[in-house]
Amino acid sequence: QVQLAESGGGLVQPGGSLRLSCAASGINIFSRVAMGWYRQAPGKQRELVAGITSVGVPNYADSVKGRFTISRDNAKNIAYLQMDSLKPEDTALYYCYADYVGRHWGQGTQVTVSS
Repeated sequence: QVQLAESGGGLVQPGGSLRLSCAASGINIFSRVAMGWYRQAPGKQRELVAGITSVGVPNYADSVKGRFTISRDNAKNIAYLQMDSLKPEDTALYYCYADYVGRHWGQGTQVTVSS
């Protein structure tokens, strides 16, 4: 059974940074799995933030390019989302996903950017 556990969310001031982690279990070969992050703000649709392919090629939403960095540690079965220069509009519930015989989702971690 695939399980994804997000961590690292919290409250941060505008301009600050956070690093989200997504620890995966139940995946035989983590290095072959595409991973990524979506977010959903209140009253809005869930949107893709960033993804990373099994070979480490990243892609980003235009709204976060140059500020967010996605990475993965295949030895630890963890994907990361480094978020810098955070803005109030980045406030949302952030969900990790993994594409392994279908798409799997984590429970989400809240990110709040506010002064």
